Amino acid sequence: MRRVLNNQPSDTQSQRENIFHTRCNISNKACSLIVDSGSWCNCCSTRMVEKLGLTTTPHPKPYQLHWLNDDGDMVVNQQVEVEFSIGNYQDKVK
Repeated sequence: MRRVLNNQPSDTQSQRENIFHTRCNISNKACSLIVDSGSWCNCCSTRMVEKLGLTTTPHPKPYQLHWLNDDGDMVVNQQVEVEFSIGNYQDKVK
């Protein structure tokens, strides 16, 4: 048996380093996917939405997203439903 995913211990308390990078398929296109063990929401970039031609809807409860970049907080006021697959696994998130 071989361990596939391994999170190395770190001296820092920040959850920003506890991430896993992989590839997935969205709309039959290969995309990068980041799984963050400390995150409480699913996010995708506006660039991905535009490039794949996905349709957004207004978010029923807009909120501020912290720690996404060094430029400060970002207001999330749109949402998109994304179907993705990793190998045989398929899911849909909003």
